[in-house]
Amino acid sequence: MARVILGVAGGIAAYKACEVIRRLRDSGHDVRVVPTANALNFVGATTWEALSGHPVATEVWPGAAEVPHVRLGQQADLVLVAPATADLLARAAAGRADDLLTNILLTARCPVVVFPAMHTEMWLHAATRANVATLRERGAVVADPDSGRLTGADSGPGRLPDPVEIRAVAETLLELPALAGPAAARDLAGLRVVVSAGGTQEALDPVRFLGNHSSGLMGIGIARAARLRGAEVTLVAARMDHEPPAGVAVRRVVSTGDLAEVMTELAPAADVVIMAAAPADFTAARPAEHKIKKEGREGLTLDLVQTTDVLAALAAGRRPGQTVVGFAAETADNRAELVRLGTAKLARKGADLLVCNDVSGGRVFGDADTAAVIIDRAGIVAECAGSKDVVAHSIVDAVLAHRGHPAHPVTP
Repeated sequence: MARVILGVAGGIAAYKACEVIRRLRDSGHDVRVVPTANALNFVGATTWEALSGHPVATEVWPGAAEVPHVRLGQQADLVLVAPATADLLARAAAGRADDLLTNILLTARCPVVVFPAMHTEMWLHAATRANVATLRERGAVVADPDSGRLTGADSGPGRLPDPVEIRAVAETLLELPALAGPAAARDLAGLRVVVSAGGTQEALDPVRFLGNHSSGLMGIGIARAARLRGAEVTLVAARMDHEPPAGVAVRRVVSTGDLAEVMTELAPAADVVIMAAAPADFTAARPAEHKIKKEGREGLTLDLVQTTDVLAALAAGRRPGQTVVGFAAETADNRAELVRLGTAKLARKGADLLVCNDVSGGRVFGDADTAAVIIDRAGIVAECAGSKDVVAHSIVDAVLAHRGHPAHPVTP
């Protein structure tokens, strides 16, 4: 059980923090809420206390004998601020200590992750950008806000991400505290990354399709990891069971043909291309124009043809300095066979790195956790296991190492 301090600043998005508490507590974490005085104008102390099981204070004076303004930060495993307003970012960047939350930010010995939420004009203002840069330079992980509906009729970047996204980042920081170390300098900054995710659908008729069990979680995790570490990320999303992460551009596709077209369009401008999607290998030679009826049929014979080999085409067309990463979902009897199958696929496809998963017995697809072996042409680069968000950072570390980047790996 991790000890999490949840700081809540005074913005309309404070109500979403209620769901963040529930999700973190459902994962077994002990959560203590430290709101600002303004946050209590949006959600009252009684709500925070009922949801967290801890008393709530905004100032340093209650329980002064226990020195809460120092002890809370010292004893926490993670300090999470969601939402963080422009005012809180400014006070934190200036090193002010005028309430309990800013005192905790100054005394925390653990990773600190901040989720800004404000109107677009405030997020894009030079002062806010400078404050965010200052906090990142000091080791705080400042996530980019989502884009979407704000208060009133306004819409744009500045929206607090969904609580599911916030929990995913928070739990990754708990498992990989080094993300708030040297990597907080955003070691992918300046790189453009294109990631595909999900399973494609090949139409048989207007109703039915050929598909697979991919949930898109791995590709989502990679896009989230790359964005958190500073890359400009585009997610090419086939059918997925989950929403894309905050702060990334999204292109939607359906079929393998669609995927090939969009990836081919985006790849030339990318520094890193990661094919985490599960494209269908076959498609109907002639999809039926009308729904196929079963009356009078004992069975159905399908005429299938192979789809475009998207990964091979991307590898063949990559430009100098570009890194192409593929995935291999294999059914192997053991690790040695998995590596053998992956090595053969790497040679066929011509990618720089290949992430090999053993999907025997229904493993990996749709699961929150995974295990993978990452290989290049010289052999095994890394072996990793855990949540897909954690494994995503292992993949990012492998990409940086392949590119000769003087990276500080965040995974063990």
